Amino acid sequence: MTNDTGIKAEELFNKGIELLGKGESLSALSCFEKSFEIKKTVQCQSYLGMLIALERGKVKEAIALCEDAVLKEPDNTVFYLNLGKVLLKAGRKKEAIETVRKGLSFGENEEASLWLSGLGIRKKPVFSFLPRKNFLNKYAGLILKKLGLR
Repeated sequence: MTNDTGIKAEELFNKGIELLGKGESLSALSCFEKSFEIKKTVQCQSYLGMLIALERGKVKEAIALCEDAVLKEPDNTVFYLNLGKVLLKAGRKKEAIETVRKGLSFGENEEASLWLSGLGIRKKPVFSFLPRKNFLNKYAGLILKKLGLR
């Protein structure tokens, strides 16, 4: 009986991943919830946490689930990405970027790299001793970009 429930939980988890890949996150959330009820795996916990935040807005609960998953498997880059998405939803962009970058230090993850580049991370100001909004920084950056030097 235990083996059957383990297989059922795995099928639900795989279906959730498939639905998530198709952009059907609400349906994926349902699969992850059912899978997690049957068998509490770390992988399911991480995805469940991410989708609870993105679909239901339960950010505190999601952060707890995702952080716990990262603690259980600290070298899993996907868990860092899921936590990063939750932190971004919570309005903690800098922390989200740092978290995903930390995850990438454990290995390659194309999805995480694309997610980071999609955030539009700003380059350092040309003159670091001046504020970013200073007209010298602003226009020097624009000129260097046009010249292809930046």
